[in-house]
Amino acid sequence: MIGQKRYDGLRALAAAAAGRSMLHVNATAYGGGVAEILQNLIPLLRDAGVDAHWAVLDAPAEFYEITKKIHNALQGMKLDLSEAEQKVFLDVARENAAQLRQADVVLAHDPQAVALRHFAGARGAGWVWRCHIDLTTAYEPVWSFLRPYVDEHDASIWTMPEFVRPGLRMRRVLIQAPTIDPFSVKNREMPLAEAHEVVRAFGVDLERPMLLQVSRFDPWKDPLGVIDAYRLAKKKVRDVQLVMIGSLADDDPEGQEYLDRTRKHAAGDPDVFLFTNLDGVKDREVNAFQRVSTVVIQKSLREGFGLVVAEALWKEIPVVAGKVGGIVIQIQDGISGYLVSSPAECAARTIDLLSDPALRKRMAAAGREHVRENFLITRDLRDQLELVANLASPARKS
Repeated sequence: MIGQKRYDGLRALAAAAAGRSMLHVNATAYGGGVAEILQNLIPLLRDAGVDAHWAVLDAPAEFYEITKKIHNALQGMKLDLSEAEQKVFLDVARENAAQLRQADVVLAHDPQAVALRHFAGARGAGWVWRCHIDLTTAYEPVWSFLRPYVDEHDASIWTMPEFVRPGLRMRRVLIQAPTIDPFSVKNREMPLAEAHEVVRAFGVDLERPMLLQVSRFDPWKDPLGVIDAYRLAKKKVRDVQLVMIGSLADDDPEGQEYLDRTRKHAAGDPDVFLFTNLDGVKDREVNAFQRVSTVVIQKSLREGFGLVVAEALWKEIPVVAGKVGGIVIQIQDGISGYLVSSPAECAARTIDLLSDPALRKRMAAAGREHVRENFLITRDLRDQLELVANLASPARKS
């Protein structure tokens, strides 16, 4: 799948990193792209000889309300943190830092884990902060609060150069986009007959075209705008259906609220289907829905990367997506999909694809090849092995 040359390169890197230890820390074990990446990446690191582990923050519900506020502020909302909120945020970091296991390299994911380094003390580890968020319009007061904790790391990882905040004071600033695992439950090959059986059980008509968005129910994923685009498309393609799937993640207290808002906006339309993990739609079901969809939509208003775009392209389904963040490095506009900036534009491009099977086929093939070259998990494994080999302290490398 990746070719002999890349395979040999991975083996060489694995030999250089063998015996080192690595700890990933994030906010939740389920829901969202980071947890999905780590579920698949940690076993691969272990297979490559790295003593890799994954820790999830232990925190009260109040902490996740604060970090959701931080997340929204970093994506451009003007939301200030009170002194009390800052204290809760830092108290959680202090308590969790005291419980961390020893490792040669610690990789802290996103704002939730950014202050761990500050409280961890001198443990001889190389510390990395990985930012999965688009910070191009970050609200400065909140970024200024986090910035000193970011700067204490030895390296940082960003999805795109455009996301990197100016003036970072660390030795390494790395650009590494997330990836998908083609052998995971969500992405592994599935016979079309099996996919049909799975989807049929949820009441979707497989004889009619289907639009699909798989995302958290979140204002940045624009679920209301997706419904608006579907309604415009339905004026031209009368039999089209819309399926929206989202997980209710442990670290996203807004999820249920936006699901309720989305349901209200759908206004009882029998051709709009809303599903979550609580309805039994998990990785296998998402795999099936993606494979039987006619067009996948990802109409984000902000997006760090958007794994679901790569997932759909890998399954050879054309994608219409917001022209934002990490989506723009996944879709070659007009070649492997379409990039759009409004519900009307989304609807127009969706109609083009619904009306032209040959166009769908051409874009699907181009999309799969683009993912093969750039966004498979073996590339992330390579980056991680290089990180371990380079950041593990000399004393612990011997």
